[in-house]
Amino acid sequence: MSVALLFLAAFLASAVEMVEALTIVLAVGITRGWRSTLIGVAAAALALAVIVAALGPALTLVPIDALRLVVGGLLLAFGLQWLRKAILRASGYVPLHDEAGIYERERADAERAGDERRAGLDWYSFTLSFKGVLLEGLEVAFIVITFAADKGGSVAISASAAAAALVVVAVTGVLVRGPLSRVPENLLKFSVGLLLITFGTFWGAEGAGVSWPGDDAALPVLLGAYALVSFGFVQLLRRERLVPVKT
Repeated sequence: MSVALLFLAAFLASAVEMVEALTIVLAVGITRGWRSTLIGVAAAALALAVIVAALGPALTLVPIDALRLVVGGLLLAFGLQWLRKAILRASGYVPLHDEAGIYERERADAERAGDERRAGLDWYSFTLSFKGVLLEGLEVAFIVITFAADKGGSVAISASAAAAALVVVAVTGVLVRGPLSRVPENLLKFSVGLLLITFGTFWGAEGAGVSWPGDDAALPVLLGAYALVSFGFVQLLRRERLVPVKT
């Protein structure tokens, strides 16, 4: 069960970030050409690989209990941030993420940008695709590294989940040749937030010396409890938003 949940969390989180990176890459590539854009993507992927390769082995030097405590805290902070945004969007307090609108804005900016050339590259296409993939990819790298920190086999699970997400998003983007606006992104972020805080609570408590009843069997219980509380917040905020303000 824990392996399946870990794979799902890494896959969904990676997919969300890759969809956002794909929107930028498609907008720039279609508008200004693919050569410089894809070189920027490759450079960002190489930088991410170096970061993961450098940080991953260093985690093995930290005592496992201290590592679980730190990783649990990081996952909680990261997951709560995603979950907060997802709850606000689901309740109507914040507009839903508009991937199609972002795509059109990126295309408009790319059309207006100048034609600066460096080392034979369209510098705008290169830098924008590099920055977009690197920034979104850093969050994917964070998830892979933190999941890998708990157990030796977790690196293979989280890395394979991220690779699977990359293949799915890339192939879909090539076939559609447009933003993946039909992807239920807020539902994905809601799910990822729940999974991250579930693992964060589980590992953080283990690092603090807690022994969970049933060991990994406690994970779906934690996930269900957090889901009920989160959906309760959504309903509460929806009702508050619809109540007229008295003047």
